[in-house]
Amino acid sequence: MDFEDQLLVLTLNRGDKAALHRLYEKYKDSLVTLAGALLMDRSGAQDVVHDVFFSFMQQMAHFRLTGSLKGYLSTCVANHARNCNSSWRRRQAGQSDESDRENDGPVRKVLLDERAQQIAEALDKLPDDQREVVALRIYAGQRFPEIARHQGASVNTVEGRFRYAMAKLRKILHNEVF
Repeated sequence: MDFEDQLLVLTLNRGDKAALHRLYEKYKDSLVTLAGALLMDRSGAQDVVHDVFFSFMQQMAHFRLTGSLKGYLSTCVANHARNCNSSWRRRQAGQSDESDRENDGPVRKVLLDERAQQIAEALDKLPDDQREVVALRIYAGQRFPEIARHQGASVNTVEGRFRYAMAKLRKILHNEVF
């Protein structure tokens, strides 16, 4: 456990909002990156992180840090992103997928360089469970046992998902990145 995180959580439990701001500044970049990797609608990554911190702030009276705060927040972001993806899919069921992708394209091109765009598109082609393992492992830096607990799967299953995902990414990207 990170001593600074423990201290900030204790301070936040006592009502110091500056501690929440410090935690947000400390973890926002990695959490936004994680959310962006998991979301099908990448424009919502910052919203996911804001929602997670808002919920985190609301539960502070009952929160006790027992492990890694970064791991906890990463898991919260992954869960919220999963919920957003489910909502997004339901909305898409009533709309044309092609027209939505065209509307999403210019935003992505402005925000991401060409290579990041290709990787994002390749990640979108992965099944949700594999994309989640890749994002938690690479973007959030979680270890396979943490990811296994989060997904409710065995470590071997998670390692297999990661291995299959990386093989698919290699194939999609023609061995250029992975």
